[in-house]
Amino acid sequence: MFKEFKKFILRGNVVDLAVAVVIGAAFSGVVNSFVKDLLNPLIGLVPGNKSLSDHVFHLHGAQFLYGDWLNTVISFLLVSGVIFFLVVKPINHLTELSRRRKPTPDPTTRQCPECLGEIPIQATRCMYCTTKLKPAAE
Repeated sequence: MFKEFKKFILRGNVVDLAVAVVIGAAFSGVVNSFVKDLLNPLIGLVPGNKSLSDHVFHLHGAQFLYGDWLNTVISFLLVSGVIFFLVVKPINHLTELSRRRKPTPDPTTRQCPECLGEIPIQATRCMYCTTKLKPAAE
């Protein structure tokens, strides 16, 4: 029962869903606060600059809030980086470790030296080019 549960948890779509929930709920508030409360004031320390979120430009009477957009992009990149390094990389590492433990099965085919076709390992003649082959080494 534990093996089935482990297999279920480590399936790709379950991990992807967990990552999406974490990105959407847990880290977004923290990162948005980091950008708004720490990065914006740091940008404001540069003489002549105001807060990043206050940067706008006007075109034909329309106001474009590119500072808010930059805040959102920075937040997204920070959240994505945290998720990648704290969730995705460890899961990939665990998956790779579990794959290493499984023995590789003995090959059942080999390559014809003449036509490079894939043939059964016990074949003495290539099924594609009819070249006579030496018996496979035991």
